[in-house]
Amino acid sequence: MTKNFTTMWFDKILLISFVLLPSCVCLHTFTLNQAIKDGDVAGNSSNRYVGVWYNQISTQTVVWVANRDNPVPDTSGVLSINGDGGLVIYGNNRSFPLWSANVTLSSPNNSIAKLLDTGNLVLLENEDSQKVLWQGFDYPADTMLPLMKIGLDRRSGLNRFLTSWKSKDDPGTGSCSYRLDPSGFPQIILYKDGAPWWRDEVASWVDQTCCTATILVNNADEVSLMSSAKNNQSNFSRTVLDESGTFRRFTWNDRAQKWTELWSAPIERCDFYGQCGPNGNCDPYVTNTIDCICLPGFEPKSPTDWYSRDGIDGCVKKKGVSTCRNGEKFVNLESMKIPDLSRALVNMNMSMKACKQECLKNCSCVAYSSSDKTGCVTWYGELMDTRVQPSNGQNLYVRVDAIVFAQYAKKSNDSLSKKEKLAISLVSVLALFLLVFLCLLVTEDEEKR
Repeated sequence: MTKNFTTMWFDKILLISFVLLPSCVCLHTFTLNQAIKDGDVAGNSSNRYVGVWYNQISTQTVVWVANRDNPVPDTSGVLSINGDGGLVIYGNNRSFPLWSANVTLSSPNNSIAKLLDTGNLVLLENEDSQKVLWQGFDYPADTMLPLMKIGLDRRSGLNRFLTSWKSKDDPGTGSCSYRLDPSGFPQIILYKDGAPWWRDEVASWVDQTCCTATILVNNADEVSLMSSAKNNQSNFSRTVLDESGTFRRFTWNDRAQKWTELWSAPIERCDFYGQCGPNGNCDPYVTNTIDCICLPGFEPKSPTDWYSRDGIDGCVKKKGVSTCRNGEKFVNLESMKIPDLSRALVNMNMSMKACKQECLKNCSCVAYSSSDKTGCVTWYGELMDTRVQPSNGQNLYVRVDAIVFAQYAKKSNDSLSKKEKLAISLVSVLALFLLVFLCLLVTEDEEKR
């Protein structure tokens, strides 16, 4: 990314109205003795917000809002640095801020607020210092931008996550959130009204897009996910959690002068969290049947509901089945979105062979797999939110008794026999055509003689 391009990213911090825009004062930096005041209002909008948007993009696109839950009710709003050196927004009452960056500084007279080319509004110790005392990227709204982190700072306890707007015209905190779950092995969970709505493995995000490189950091200090422009590309890109609970990734098409959607989720039924309940497997590619199938060794908990396409109750272990030191084995399910990782145990240094033995020796272990195709992940208890996923899917090994294993082995052999029969049939047909062709050649040669 060239310097000339990056300086065009965000160079305005504005008091904005989401109905009609007022005129405004625009500064790249300001100090204790400066402030940004709201201008004259055009239209009937009353609530005012401090927000950041792209300056060089024709379609107005707001990416960050400071006082999203505490709007200024009129045109009296002022964004300034107070006597303690912190960033504040005032309305008519200059004694009580409507919003504050909530920092107290040892040298408050020298602090400076600056809007970086990345779109990050930062509070610096002084004009010559690069020490960041506070930054807007630590408190994202509904948009994830390149170089913005999502996840937990284990040292400070700060947890960064996206929250949707209440509506397209109201940037207040909505009912959906997008978080990096640090328990077990890190995974992405989208919540709606406090309940899991969609889940994805972090591995599917790392280095998977054309325009951005996504990096996972998981150590004693933090667990976080961050994207950056790939191969110095200058594409504008953003990922947005909308008010309906849909996560969308966009890139700017300069020729068409519009945002192009690259990807979104959830879309199909199997995308939604736990559609087939505990120990159920959602397969959208099955034809002429329901898309919920019990995992090997399990049966529907509520058969009537299950076959009525209501799989929320999921599946339970088949009655009379023992999988504890009774000759049990593992059925390999290919191309799977592996189960919820929040209660899984992870050992990144263990081979798959050792992982299998680790699971076998513990009767509570119900399945194992790899973590991003390396290491060992083992599950104990219910297997939640699995589905068939041909793209980026992994092998999931489910513990079953000898009888169930034999049944699945027979199915596999039967399937192989069908393939062999098909191959033999094709070879036979080709041989027949070749024989007829040779006969015709011989006949034609004899007639010429």
